[in-house]
Amino acid sequence: MADNKAKRGGADRALIALTEKYEVAYWSKKFKVTPAKLKYAVKKVGHSARKVEEYIKLQKHRAADKSRIALSEPYEVRYWSKKFKITPAKLRLVVGAAGHSSKKVEAYLAAQKAAKKKKAKKTTKKTTKKAARKAATRKKAA
Repeated sequence: MADNKAKRGGADRALIALTEKYEVAYWSKKFKVTPAKLKYAVKKVGHSARKVEEYIKLQKHRAADKSRIALSEPYEVRYWSKKFKITPAKLRLVVGAAGHSSKKVEAYLAAQKAAKKKKAKKTTKKTTKKAARKAATRKKAA
């Protein structure tokens, strides 16, 4: 929108002028946010309508579902990889198996960890039994 109505150029339409009430109303309605959120976004990223729109979409995405893992967003992959203490590649595999819900991914990882512990415990029991048998046979032989 043009803040100077005599100017009708494209460059001015791509900017948001917070000093004009009608522009604040127009862009707030267009982006479906409150005027306060619009003003905050403009102060954060500048007066470019395109940048403000991207910023607002990102904020809406983050607020929409905090427990959903979006693999298309690199910042989310980094966040969830750190949170679950796994590599991004493993996170992608787990999300493929368990779904995009962080709760399901957490439960899946916990089940994998428990199964791994159980398997390790069985392996150690078998090795200790084998060692005990070998020791017994050695005593008999001696």
